[in-house]
Amino acid sequence: MRPPRRSRPGSPKPPADILETAQSIAETQRPDGAIPWPDGHVDPWDHVECAMALSASGLIIPARLAYLWLRSTQRPDGSWPRTTGGPEAADADAVADQAAESHHAAYVAVGTWHEYLVTGDRKFTDRMWPTVRTAIDWVLDLQVPRGEVAWERDATGQPGAFALLSGCSSILQGLRCAISLAELVGEPQPDWELAADQLGHVIACHPEAFADKGQFAMDWYYPVLGGALRGAAAAERLARGWDTFVVPGLGVRCVSDQPWVTVAETCELVLALDVCGQRERAREVFATIGRLRHDDGSYWTGWQYANEAHFPAERSSWTSAAVVLAADALSGFSTGAALFRAVPAPYGARPPADPVACGCASSADALTGAG
Repeated sequence: MRPPRRSRPGSPKPPADILETAQSIAETQRPDGAIPWPDGHVDPWDHVECAMALSASGLIIPARLAYLWLRSTQRPDGSWPRTTGGPEAADADAVADQAAESHHAAYVAVGTWHEYLVTGDRKFTDRMWPTVRTAIDWVLDLQVPRGEVAWERDATGQPGAFALLSGCSSILQGLRCAISLAELVGEPQPDWELAADQLGHVIACHPEAFADKGQFAMDWYYPVLGGALRGAAAAERLARGWDTFVVPGLGVRCVSDQPWVTVAETCELVLALDVCGQRERAREVFATIGRLRHDDGSYWTGWQYANEAHFPAERSSWTSAAVVLAADALSGFSTGAALFRAVPAPYGARPPADPVACGCASSADALTGAG
């Protein structure tokens, strides 16, 4: 297969090893634009992450195909099925799980904003805007009065019984990117601004609003990565979870009580450290993933260090995408490099909450993720 076409001449180029990683993602893409997991199924969040990595690396044609797949598969209500295709499906286009997750739908706004930052292509932004608008409206229909967003709407149409901290943190970033897109296309959405403000506050100050998933690394760093915590509160949160999740020289545990580090979680921590201005530490953490790089530029999903074995024994497209995005944040080879560092804030919104100063949560609960 020929290397995918790059963007216009003169566009920034990633290092050769990162371009090779991006090309390994493009190699997995189906002709219809979908970017599947190794088992063949597609989920919208990881698909968007892969599209972002392709675009950041200058592989604009595959990235655009990925976004067009999102447009063509979005359901009338604004959502996407949790999974399409895979080993249990009749074919690649069959819906494997009719339920839909709120953070999946919200992430299309992050991808679309990133695509605009990288390419400056207003025509494509305008083309994606109806998809973003419908998706965000669907997501906000799952927001409860306190501010958190239910994690899913099941196959029968019922909202999930709880909210997820990592999912809501990703939704917050999606809302802020969607608000910026709305301003760009001349269709301001003041209700979205209020929703984002409420969501950011509940993430930072009300840990009791979320299901207890504190054993997962994502619940540790995602409030920083998604933009709910910044400054001293963000740095303190990362410091408090460091010894629990970081294995020196190996990377980040996916789950706190398992001897298993994963490349994606490690790279997301790199992005969170970069958000906090801890760039040297971010580079040190990023360096740990090198041992899981395959000769073709792709990355093994994880490493079970007690047994010294790849686990799972697969190289996933979304794992490689996390590598590309972390590398871009550290070296700035695309104009979307600051996507996580500079999460767009709604005009006139309060700054990210200080959990201690707001008085509605103890510093210990808010900063350690208890609840």
